[in-house]
Order: sequence, then structure tokens, then C-alpha cells
Amino acid sequence: MIRKRTNDRSTNRKQPSSLWKNCSNLLALKQIHATLIIKGFNSNRAALRELIFAGAMTISGAINYAHQVFAQITEPDIFMWNTMMRGSSQSKNPSKVVFLYTEMENRGVKPDKFTFSFLLKGCTRLEWRKTGFCVHGKVLKYGFEVNSFVRNTLIYFHSNCGEMENARTLFDEAPEKDVVTWNTMIAGYVLRGEQRQALEMFEEMRNVGECPDEVTMLSLLSACADLGDLEVGRKLHCSISEMTRGDLSVLLGNALVDMYAKCGSIEIALQVFKKMREKDVTTWNSVIGGLAFHGHAEESIKLFAEMQALKNIKPNEITFVGVIVACSHAGNVEEGRRYFKLMRERYDIEPNMIHHGCMVDLLGRAGLLSEAFELIATMEIEPNAIIWRTLLGACRVHGNVELGRLANERLLKLRRDESGDYVLLSNIYASAGEWDGAEEVRKLMDDGGVRKEAGRSLIEADDRAVMQFLFDPKPKLNSRGQVS
Repeated sequence: MIRKRTNDRSTNRKQPSSLWKNCSNLLALKQIHATLIIKGFNSNRAALRELIFAGAMTISGAINYAHQVFAQITEPDIFMWNTMMRGSSQSKNPSKVVFLYTEMENRGVKPDKFTFSFLLKGCTRLEWRKTGFCVHGKVLKYGFEVNSFVRNTLIYFHSNCGEMENARTLFDEAPEKDVVTWNTMIAGYVLRGEQRQALEMFEEMRNVGECPDEVTMLSLLSACADLGDLEVGRKLHCSISEMTRGDLSVLLGNALVDMYAKCGSIEIALQVFKKMREKDVTTWNSVIGGLAFHGHAEESIKLFAEMQALKNIKPNEITFVGVIVACSHAGNVEEGRRYFKLMRERYDIEPNMIHHGCMVDLLGRAGLLSEAFELIATMEIEPNAIIWRTLLGACRVHGNVELGRLANERLLKLRRDESGDYVLLSNIYASAGEWDGAEEVRKLMDDGGVRKEAGRSLIEADDRAVMQFLFDPKPKLNSRGQVS
């Protein structure tokens, strides 16, 4: 047990700094802890701080041991409390940060600005809105709302909880704004799907003379990728080139490749990819997936072969999504089957829902509907609506009424109010000339109160989104008996 001994000379003795140089894992940490006890440093405050920091922050998987050590200290100082809260907020069990704060308050220890930052980050990860709002109240009580570090964390919490109005108010009322403040708001808008707002905030940022950094650009490139805004993306690329003098980091390079690929500019995505000095698995995934989704199947598969030859980078589950999609678009069923098998046998990657969906799409496009159904039936995870809808769509294309009916039954068990599923089944019946079946589907829609979703067109001109809605309150059968 570690106890505070007021007359223990070891409290003020200098700890041997050489102990921490080789502390790289939990076993080494335990050995150091034992050495500290043997040499009489078990009450040395500096040694205890180092021990707790190593367990909570530096060494992977040592947070529980740090909690055990911390629990034995009779009077932890604020640094120790904050270190434990920081480590807990980043751990697999961030809820402990709240319990630590409660215990700290009960012991009469006064929090500081770092305390609330770690506490708010824990609440954000847990999505504990009410607790976070209570923490906000504590911030006001202790007068830390004027501190930029705490305010930035409050903006982060509110934006991640979807409270963008609160986040914007905190931002507008901030006495001082640094690049972190701007980045937090921009990232919040991107996270909530308000990409245009993020780009507008960047303009505000430039107008006040605040210089963007790498984090700013990563958020903005993500916004452009989501919007498909190639023009703004190119301007950002120019700014990044000036900022980095052409020496792209892996993160920025990956974001540029992803943005250009999602905007359909595959040639430029490849140019950026080839110029990157350093690449990671995300780099390869972005370009392989980008090529696959834009119809360049052969190039995508060729790049995957190059990736396989690398010694320092291995494909992951995202890589195989792109590869199987490439096979699907190329109609290369045999290759797709081989890669689906390869991911498990060579790379020990268990196929997830997306991989199965890609395989169903591959087989469905090729008209191998029975094999697609067999694959679904043998899935180790419960197939979701997307899987069944993919099969239903393939049945529509190939006119397989029997499997289409079965897929629709499974879909209705998962969700009965999706009008598109009814429309697909009705059109399958109509294509096969089974008019009674098509009419029955229409009646099912009426009886269930399901309406065909209104169509929507969206055109962007002069930075304005112009929308036209076409509303059809009831499904109708056209001259071919299909729901229109």
C-alpha cells in the first residue's frame, strides 16, 4: 500500500530518472513500481506522478493498473487527479472520468481548467448530454468560461452533441479566438453535415487574419469531399501547397486523394497519390476505392496488386470493400470470389456487413441470384435491410419473382414503411407480367399507409441551392403495370 508518511525522508528525495527510460509496457511499469517501493520512493510525490502518468497516458493497456495505484494514494494532488481523468477520458471506459470528478469534489479538491477539459471530453465520447450540461454549469460556477482552453472544449462538446447554436454562441462570445477555436467550430459543422457553414466559417477566419493549420484543412477537405465541390477543393489544394511548400503530410495527402476521388477527379487523385513521399493503408484505400467507385475497375485491381507486394503496408477491411466493388463493376465474378476468400484466409479479416453487401451486389449484377441468396443465408451476422434490398434490386433487373418476393418479405420484417421496397417488388411482378401481384403490392401500400416518396431535384447555381419537389400522393401503375 502507498501511504503518505509525513516524516518519511523519501518524500523529498530525488527519484532515479533512469528508471523511466526503458518503461515501455505494463510489465516494465510494475517492475519500476516494485523498485520504487524497495528503494523507499513509495511516498515520493514526483515518483508517484511519473508512475500514474505512465500508466494512464504513456503505456497502452495500463490504465487499470494506474487506477489501482491511484486508489492507494491517500491525498492525490490536482495533477494526479487530472492525469487519471485525462487517461480515463481516452480509455475504453470513459465513464470513469465522471466518477473520478465526483470523488475529487467529495474530497474537497478544487478543480482547475484542465479538469473540466478532460471531463467534457469524456462526456462527449459517452454522448452524456445532460452530464455535460451539468459540467458546463460547474465551469460557470468556478469562473473558467473565460479561459480559452476550457471554452474550446465547451464548443467541442456542444458541437458534437448537435447543439450548434450553443456552440456558435460560445464561439461568438469568446473574448479571444485562436486557431483551435476556429478549428473546433469548423469541425463541428462538418460533423453535423453542415458543410457549407464550415466553408463560410473558413472565409470568416481568413477575413479576421487567422492563419489556418493542417487541422483546418483536413476539416475543409472533408467538407468538399462530402459536397462534391471540386472548385473549392482545388483552391484549398493551392493554399495547402503554399502552406506546406509541397511537402505534404500523410494526413493531408490522404485527405486530398479522398477529396479528388469523391469529386470524380480520379486523374488528379492519382497525381497526388504518386507524388506522396509517404503512404499508409488509408492512402491506398482512398485511391483503390476511388478508382473502383468511378468505374476504373482494372486500375483499381492493378493498384491492389501493387499494394499486396509492399512489405510495410497490409490491406485492411476497407481495402477489400474497394476491391470487391471494382470486381462488381467489371463483372469479374471469379476475381471477386477469390478476394472475398483471400481476406479471411491470408489476412485474417472476417467479412463484415459491407463486404457481404458488396458480394451480393457482385453476384446480383451477374445474375447469380441463387448464389447471392445462399451467401446471405450462410452469413454469420444477421443481414440488414441493405443486403436484402440489394438482392431485391437484382431480382428486379433479372425478373426473378420468387426470390424477389422472399427478399421483400425479409425487408418488411425489418422495416415496413420503406416505399422503395414496395416499388421494386411491384415492378418485378409487372416485368414478369404478373399484374395481380403488382396490384396486390399497391393495395398493401394503401392499407399500410405507405406513400411513395416524393422525387426531388437539386441544382446549385451562384452558391444557391435551388430545389424542385415532385409530389405524388398515391402510387400509380403505368402502362407496363409498374409503380410510377
